Amino acid sequence: MISWMQKHNKYLVWTIWIATIAFIGAGFVGWGSYNFGSKAGNVAKVGDIDIKQNKLNMVYSNLYSQYNERLGGRLDKEQAEKMGLVKQAFSIVTTQAKVLNFAQDTGIIVSDKELVTKLHTIKGFQKDGVFNKELYTNYLQAQRLKAKDFEETLRDDMTVQKTLSILKTKDLPLEIEAIGAAMNVADKLNYTVLTTADINYTSDEAKVKAFWETQKENYMTPRKYNLSLVWIESNNSTVTEDELKNHYETNSFNYTDAKGKQLDFEKAKEQVRKDLKLKKTKKTAQKAYISFKKGKIKSAEDITLPENDLKLTPAIWKEIKTKSTGDILKPKVIDNRYVTIKINSIEEPKVMTYEQAQNKVKNLYDIQAKKEALLALAKTTLNDNNNSHAITSDFVTLKSRDNLKALNSQESLQFLQKLFTSSKEKGIISIFDKIVVYTIIEQKLLPIDDNSTTLVKQTVEQMKKTVFDANFLKVLDKKYPTQTYVRGLTN
Repeated sequence: MISWMQKHNKYLVWTIWIATIAFIGAGFVGWGSYNFGSKAGNVAKVGDIDIKQNKLNMVYSNLYSQYNERLGGRLDKEQAEKMGLVKQAFSIVTTQAKVLNFAQDTGIIVSDKELVTKLHTIKGFQKDGVFNKELYTNYLQAQRLKAKDFEETLRDDMTVQKTLSILKTKDLPLEIEAIGAAMNVADKLNYTVLTTADINYTSDEAKVKAFWETQKENYMTPRKYNLSLVWIESNNSTVTEDELKNHYETNSFNYTDAKGKQLDFEKAKEQVRKDLKLKKTKKTAQKAYISFKKGKIKSAEDITLPENDLKLTPAIWKEIKTKSTGDILKPKVIDNRYVTIKINSIEEPKVMTYEQAQNKVKNLYDIQAKKEALLALAKTTLNDNNNSHAITSDFVTLKSRDNLKALNSQESLQFLQKLFTSSKEKGIISIFDKIVVYTIIEQKLLPIDDNSTTLVKQTVEQMKKTVFDANFLKVLDKKYPTQTYVRGLTN
């Protein structure tokens, strides 16, 4: 799911954004803000529209929550960094801004009455089915949002929806007829499924080393940092039951389960205790930072770490990378304690020796060499008119749900999708780590029933939307250029 969404992010941005507001209202997930840094409160400008930092924070927060829900609550900030969630959030807000520029130029607006109506329909702000201002106000306070900022975001979301709905066109009879004919074609096949188990492959170290010679600049040692650390434990702080309850009442929206449901005090109690102890320890950590900076206390630990080592958090590494030798970072939180970090020295990356890179290079070379050998075998098989290993299928269609022999359901579906978008009578189709060599031996046209008609219409609608989104986005990209003020928001 994650990899598919990342791959198709360019055309999913509107859908994800439209889901964002609904998710805010329904989920009440408080993941906090992502600190991007900005220029006068803005992180970028698209056309005539400024991208505010608080909007990017909001989209990042809700995008994080959506991914986290799909992963069963297992997403953390390190994974989010690797997945490029910041860039995805920025893609969402910039694409939305391009549509808003278009709406502005064409006079498409959302009235105050429409905005209020929409706000009142968000279930998360309702009590007994009726909008409750107290719930709304409490949510804004918990998320550190101003009402005007949230409502401006909601208005923008509604404007995007209205703009896209106006541009949507009805399906034409000729489109339905053409796609219906294609979807109701049935093919009977002779096919052979090939995997790397069908090839004879032995890794050749001389070739691996020659491959490394052409690629060695891609194999670098990690940058290393020699650091001095001053730790301040929070467990030594004492908290009373009343303090715990008061802290929970003030910050209750920040305590949720994996599905975004607010936890009651007893279930959230241990996390509340940890948070409150950290809060009480903060001043002690700040004093230790000042003393360390003045040389009055020594570090508790001196250590050399490769860049992005898990001993420190991704957020801390991100800040370290902006610093120089001799710099001292203000106290940061790691595992319920504070740490002050001084950068003693930095060892820059250098090209690995062959021995250091050998395992990585060998794995990459072997994968590529096996793919090439498998493709060569597929081409030979395609031209073999006496292939005794070929399987003869029943008639299959684009909507077939039966597994083809030697393929599982996902592989069968991907193969059929590629088969019915190809104009070749015989050919080679790659699916995951397999290759299917096929020949169409018979073809027939199936009658269209009512159920098929519904599916055809849905397919036509989706295809038109995909083509429109892709081309509309290209037009918007050219018409409304993006100027960024912060690094790391784009590829």
